[in-house]
Amino acid sequence: MKTLVSTAGVVLAFGLTACNEPEVVSDVELPTIGSSSDLTAFQGARAGQAEFGIQRLGFQLARSEGLTNYWFNPATGACAKITTDQGRYSEVEMVAGGDC
Repeated sequence: MKTLVSTAGVVLAFGLTACNEPEVVSDVELPTIGSSSDLTAFQGARAGQAEFGIQRLGFQLARSEGLTNYWFNPATGACAKITTDQGRYSEVEMVAGGDC
């Protein structure tokens, strides 16, 4: 019985100690929108903030025509035509790879 009480005391002490320690945040992958072959989920996103997410999915800016940018992913061959209006992606359309 004495061993059981000692063990319970150690567990209780450890549990209380763990509750008081600050939580350490590591480099956790942030969730992404879209995929390496489909960016349509970015429609409506703020252009400045979404651009980094597009690049993290493997897309590279291929060309621009006014407010329309063409993004190409060399790994998947996917091409996205993204039009910006008032700082947001107003239209995101996946087009043929040759369009990039």
